Amino acid sequence: MRVRRRAQALVIAMALGLTPLLSASPASAGEVWNYPEFPYQPTTYTEAYRGQFHFSSQQGWMNDPNGLVYANGEYHFFYQHNPHGLAWDTMHWGHATSKDLVHWTQKPIALEPDVHPGTLFSGGGVVDKDNTSGLKTGADDPIVVFANTDGVSVYYSNDNGRTFQAYDKGRKRITIPVQSRDPKVAWDAAHKQWVMVVWSENDADNHGNGVEIYTSPNLLDWTHSSRYSAEWLFECPDLFQVPVDGDPNRKKWVLTTASGKYVVGDFDGTGFHADNPTPQPMDYGTAYAGGTFYAAETFQNAPDGRVVQMAWQGGNVGTTWTGNATFPAQLGLISTPEGLRITRTPVDELSSLASGGKTWKKQNVKEGGANPFKGVRADTYELSATVDVSKSTARKIAFGLHVRSDDTADRTVVYDKAAGTLDGHPVGLENGKLKLRLLVDRGQLEVFADGGTYSLSDNVNFDSGADSQGIRLYAEGGTAKLDSAVFRRLDSSWGTGQSTLDTDLGDRWNAVSGNWTDVSGGKQGRGSGNGFYLSTRTAADGVYQGDVSLGTAQAAGLTFRANDKGEGYTANIDKEGKVKLWRPGRDIATYNTPVTADSTHHLKVTTEGSRIRVFLDNGTAPVIDATDDAYTGGRYGANVFNGTATLQNLNTGGAGLDAFPTAKWAPTGGNWTTAADGLHGSSSGDGFYLSERTGEDFTYEGDLSVTNGAATGLTFRANDKGEGYTATLDTKGQVKLWRPGKDLATHDTAITEGRTYHVKVRAEGDRIRVWLGDDAAPVIDTTDATYGSGRFGVNAYNGNVIAQHLRIS
Repeated sequence: MRVRRRAQALVIAMALGLTPLLSASPASAGEVWNYPEFPYQPTTYTEAYRGQFHFSSQQGWMNDPNGLVYANGEYHFFYQHNPHGLAWDTMHWGHATSKDLVHWTQKPIALEPDVHPGTLFSGGGVVDKDNTSGLKTGADDPIVVFANTDGVSVYYSNDNGRTFQAYDKGRKRITIPVQSRDPKVAWDAAHKQWVMVVWSENDADNHGNGVEIYTSPNLLDWTHSSRYSAEWLFECPDLFQVPVDGDPNRKKWVLTTASGKYVVGDFDGTGFHADNPTPQPMDYGTAYAGGTFYAAETFQNAPDGRVVQMAWQGGNVGTTWTGNATFPAQLGLISTPEGLRITRTPVDELSSLASGGKTWKKQNVKEGGANPFKGVRADTYELSATVDVSKSTARKIAFGLHVRSDDTADRTVVYDKAAGTLDGHPVGLENGKLKLRLLVDRGQLEVFADGGTYSLSDNVNFDSGADSQGIRLYAEGGTAKLDSAVFRRLDSSWGTGQSTLDTDLGDRWNAVSGNWTDVSGGKQGRGSGNGFYLSTRTAADGVYQGDVSLGTAQAAGLTFRANDKGEGYTANIDKEGKVKLWRPGRDIATYNTPVTADSTHHLKVTTEGSRIRVFLDNGTAPVIDATDDAYTGGRYGANVFNGTATLQNLNTGGAGLDAFPTAKWAPTGGNWTTAADGLHGSSSGDGFYLSERTGEDFTYEGDLSVTNGAATGLTFRANDKGEGYTATLDTKGQVKLWRPGKDLATHDTAITEGRTYHVKVRAEGDRIRVWLGDDAAPVIDTTDATYGSGRFGVNAYNGNVIAQHLRIS
């Protein structure tokens, strides 16, 4: 969706008395070599008006939900996003994940301008479980998303949303000659095909609304099937199936638009046919861009066949963010005398936040009489109530929310008996009873009634002050009969998960001492003395490894066999120039080596009983081999001492860089880390990661991938600066053998970002041959005598890369 609301967002913020802390300057595009970006400042999510169980971006502007999928055990919520300001500008795709639709973790940027080509406006996503696209390269099911304007481009991820590549360099797979945007894709099981709807103007003169409908067997090649025209159908369409009356064998298709209007019908494989062309409202919130319910989208591939939806609420503005999402609602489709109608119900997982409940039964609430909820005070909560309207004489029955001692309230929900309306909108009764459910958050109110056929999403700036947390039920013009009511406090959903720390030790870590925050390079710790960040995972013997970058810290490293205070063993690097193994009260062993601030060192520890070995920078021989039996088991963690340091890739087990034996490796340009899947490098120009192993004549081979960017390669016969030969994979479409100042030979072939290629080099005197994949014949066979021997390494150029399974023979 396309909106420009910089001025509006700032006006709203000022009207609320908020001072925008983010710059209003235009958002910046990304650089491919340091993708993915994590541009967020730390927050505790406790700011005024920040929803405690409604998702909002950690920082910046958000609007439409995009590409909602359940993939590889997680819900992925992507969204239109300007991470650098409080107003719409230079759209990115933000990203958050959740195991349960309740506890969300902010992740790095998913799609980034200048990294991913095309207009990164709103779009949809799917999980290609059967690999119909052929894009799968690893163990994870591909996440495939769609965006762009006046046509559609495809982007995909094979690492569960951590990084995305643009298919075919982002060239449009569909071109639409009129204004169009917002593709959404669903699986059409009956016809064994994918179906896409894209909003477009009707003709070249930009008159009329509707959706173009396309079908595809593989998500990449699309055929235009039909057009569904309707004036109400403007922006952000969604097309999905819902069981009728809960029967999984009887499903209908639902077509929605950004305003929340919808029609129900059938899809015959080429066209959508509505049962009734008159649209119905899905929610009674303000249905315009920047309102309280807009651009809703459903999750694809949700477990148990559930249809779960989230929408954009643009009216929520805070000091560092603009916009939030509605709480996830499960959709149903029920038969009514007026026809099939959508129901919206908060997902059951909401109960995981509930605490401190209270119930009421059979209360008569008279005009001017006692308030049954007197004494109940809460900031964020759920209130369910059943009012017997048929036995109530009151003209109006009202629920005051965040009520003060003078009975004024921040928001009042009113049922008008004569009009049969709730907050001014028609609502149905069940056997003469109004069944109401309210979700009250710091900046959000959601109202559900009549089995979910009534839904109203609102943004309300609730005052969280101690004198503004009351609840009041009152009647006007008679008596209200309250059958029952249930109150539950709802705790905060924030504070779980790891945003940027890659680890196999789970999400449950806690800062024992020091200050620990998420940064693009991992988990950053700051301490005036020792600071510890500990996992809940414990062990006695095993392997523990990770990357350490000192920054301003005196020392930082890996903690293991620790108690809840961090007392255990720590293997660290110290800027004085050493690796040290220590425990409280004793330095067990040290190893002297150059240590440079801001360079990244990889530490690995193996423990077997009292024997502890420490390995440095992927070396195959330990730099420390010591014994100590003070601690026999305990927690894994990270340590920082006297300053700021960053730790990343904290993993157990033997995964990591699989490479030939060498004493150690050292970087020359770029940033190099060791993740579970191998060596990761990123560099804006040429960066090298060089081993201490040297050779003259040999065979050198390995698996290489350009995650995003330009090139990677095997470097050999190199000096300490990386000057030597490099056999490069270039995503412009070639294999190249080069040395400083000269390209020796090239071979044209497609090199795709995100794909892994096996490269083999054989050097014999001045003859150098390069093989790609399993081909018997080399793709390059040339001669050059400039470098006769030197070091082995890996190269990264203007991008981020992965290297693994490096062998020398």
